[in-house]
Amino acid sequence: MNISIKRIQAIFMKDYKEFSRNYAVSSVILTPIILALFYGRVGAGSIDMYFLPLNMTFSMVTAYIQACLIAEEKERNTLRGLMMSPASTADILLGKSLLVFITTAVILFVSSYLVGYMPSQITPVALALAVSTVFYLALGTICGLYTKSIMEASLAVLPIMIIFTFGPMAIALGENHLLYKIVEWLPSTQLLQLAEQAEANAEFTQLIGPLAVIGVWTIIAVLLSVALFKKRTKDE
Repeated sequence: MNISIKRIQAIFMKDYKEFSRNYAVSSVILTPIILALFYGRVGAGSIDMYFLPLNMTFSMVTAYIQACLIAEEKERNTLRGLMMSPASTADILLGKSLLVFITTAVILFVSSYLVGYMPSQITPVALALAVSTVFYLALGTICGLYTKSIMEASLAVLPIMIIFTFGPMAIALGENHLLYKIVEWLPSTQLLQLAEQAEANAEFTQLIGPLAVIGVWTIIAVLLSVALFKKRTKDE
């Protein structure tokens, strides 16, 4: 796979300039921070409450911004030029994802600090958060490629926000409920379960299960986003 660091950096800087100018998109980073600040003030006493701002970061920051950045390229008819440039598929997708990945990492750190969440086992939780970030980047890429404008991308991301952010709350319904059996396998739910097990000082081998499920979701989402990108290249 041919990867050019210079091309990735160029795409990153281009996205940074567009992102900093588009206040309607960039302002969404404040939502999970404000929620984390609120929970931190009132006292979030459970893992569920800790992870609500974190899961919201994935949907409202990672997937939403990624979708909007790609949809904006399509709206301005600049994505076609990028696809036809010497930059490879890996260069473009990595370059388009780097800014959002860094932004997500910063927001996750700030939100965790504000809400008062400090995992007892940092390594597996950090690894799960990193893999989850890639998953939501892939979802945002898919939404951006399927839509033609920022407005359409905003609407396309709404199901992601509802399902993956609030889906884990259905766990409270109990194991016998049908909805429980569905949302149990969501990556956001698996992330929550991993955090709960890590907080209970579980062995790393016990954390492999949830991490593997998140990894499978991520691999499927990444493969779909790459396939769709290549299809759009041929369509253009």
